[in-house]
Amino acid sequence: MSDRFLAHLQALIGERHPFSSPQKLKETEHYLTEQFRQLALEVEIHPFGALGGTYHNVIATLGARQQAPPLILAAHYDTVEGSPGADDNASGLAVLLDVAHQLSRASLQRPVRFIAFCLEEEDLLGSLAYAAQLRDTGQTILGAIVLECVGYARSEEGTQRIPPGVPIAVPSTGNFLAVVGNAGSATLTASVEQAAKPHVPAISLIVPGNGELLPDTRRSDHAAFWHYGFPAVMLTDTANFRNPHYHQPTDTLDTLNRSFLDKVINGVTAAVVQLAGQKENKPDP
Repeated sequence: MSDRFLAHLQALIGERHPFSSPQKLKETEHYLTEQFRQLALEVEIHPFGALGGTYHNVIATLGARQQAPPLILAAHYDTVEGSPGADDNASGLAVLLDVAHQLSRASLQRPVRFIAFCLEEEDLLGSLAYAAQLRDTGQTILGAIVLECVGYARSEEGTQRIPPGVPIAVPSTGNFLAVVGNAGSATLTASVEQAAKPHVPAISLIVPGNGELLPDTRRSDHAAFWHYGFPAVMLTDTANFRNPHYHQPTDTLDTLNRSFLDKVINGVTAAVVQLAGQKENKPDP
């Protein structure tokens, strides 16, 4: 794990809730915005009304002038009340920022939008507002990759539980990354798994429809894209089916698996490069 990545985690971890810790939520929005601006990405703040106030999604675009439908890489930045949210979802945010850093000097065939969604823990309000705007303005996207709890892994047998109704074989050792897509995202799901697998153990699951029969597969911002007919996948360590600290005060930095996170960064970067079509890459200082 690089010093840069660890610094992101240290800055992001802490309860980030709209009612119990609104100041930390606002500070996190500012931190993400500044980090993207330091990479010279085009940054946009997307406001939306919710919970009696106005909240913001942070959107940073690489290759904004290109005309091809963009690829989205996203993670949410709020937490539940009472949890510092290291795995859920500072891990996803730190991966988001690190991939943006690695690709900030890359020349790609299509734009990449790096999005930090607010209020995921409040029924996906931020991503639903964004996906509705995509639909209402007639925009198209290549697809969305949503990072949801990607930092917890164990090597012991029996550390992985299986969500009810999952129709595929799932290992009992919690050291893999799950790639979850719906029927309309089958091609995207296969592409992400194929690109990530040389770097991180990955297992994909395609759910019928929008996952209504498997509600545990709908618990992040990818489901907002499914709702509005856009292809999307969730990358996850499976949250409470592996991590005993999920939504608890104990979801802290010391519980994260740093070597697993390094693998996730490499796998996600490879998936974005493959899907966005890298032409050349300038040396990363």
